[in-house]
Amino acid sequence: MRILITGICGFVGSTLARRWVEGGFGHTLYGLDNFIRAGSERNRHELRRLGIAVVHGDIRVASDFEGLPAVDWVIDAAANPSVLAGVDGRTSSRQLVEHNLFGTINMLEHCRSRQAGLILLSTSRVYSIAELSRIGVHVVNDAFQPCPNQPVRGLSEAGVSEAFSTDAPVSLYGATKLSSEQLALEYASAFDFPVWINRCGVLAGAGQFGRADQGIFSYWIHSWRGRRPLTYTGFDGTGYQVRDCLHPRDLVPLLDRQMATPKTAVPPVVNVSGGAASACSLRQLSAWCADRFGGHEVAASTSSRPFDLPWMVLDSRAAQTHWGWTAETRRQEIFEEIAAHAERYPDWLNMTCD
Repeated sequence: MRILITGICGFVGSTLARRWVEGGFGHTLYGLDNFIRAGSERNRHELRRLGIAVVHGDIRVASDFEGLPAVDWVIDAAANPSVLAGVDGRTSSRQLVEHNLFGTINMLEHCRSRQAGLILLSTSRVYSIAELSRIGVHVVNDAFQPCPNQPVRGLSEAGVSEAFSTDAPVSLYGATKLSSEQLALEYASAFDFPVWINRCGVLAGAGQFGRADQGIFSYWIHSWRGRRPLTYTGFDGTGYQVRDCLHPRDLVPLLDRQMATPKTAVPPVVNVSGGAASACSLRQLSAWCADRFGGHEVAASTSSRPFDLPWMVLDSRAAQTHWGWTAETRRQEIFEEIAAHAERYPDWLNMTCD
């Protein structure tokens, strides 16, 4: 299989590429990246060492797709991944839309002209913030959990399913990803090429360019190891807010099955995450860090962060039903991998946080 990975020098793209090469899957890989994220150059050198051709290009520029080699599939791992993008003063709303939506249009046009399939790595952030905020929660073992027996469509003990509301607001970031999903499905129908959409939980693992608004597990563990300031923000400063986590290398079996199945009755959109078994609150993560590295004080702030949620866990049973896929890397393994990386690269956050 000939595969183009956009955003190949980011955490997710580089992890997928390394897994395919080191696992001997036999794919021919190409990469496109604009290297705007600090840390991207480190991954570029490693990917070239593995024999992967990496092209300097920007998905926002349609002409940057010209001259790329013919491929069977495009894996979209290029995006501004921050839920605060467009409102945090670091990037403008127009820049966010250009990256995450106009870039998708350029990829879709490329796939249309080459009759290549597209796999879009989307996000749990396409689900309605208003509806998620209405879910009643209580505290169990230092973590928010949904109260039982709530009549909410798309909500169960397993988490939030694909049937959950995607009504606005979902954040500007979530809106660009949801719009990208809709466009991808329309292009697939109009121009007859395969499209699969995977809505990912919080991706985490060693080498992630963590910040408080993205890559929170990596950011928290690296910061704890380095005795950097940490704060429980919002929700009365308790740290009870919960997210699931997923190692991106666990996506590889799913992507291979999707690329081997260009047309099928399987639903084109599925959630992919570690689910409830991988879910963790910040306070629980702090307890793990204290056991691993020793104590460290965490401040508390009652001020809220835009678009934050008390609890968000994806239900990935549809991916298991239709694709036979489940996440393989356990939460403890992900945390330990990040911790070992933090010990090996004690200045990682300084090197990779722009």
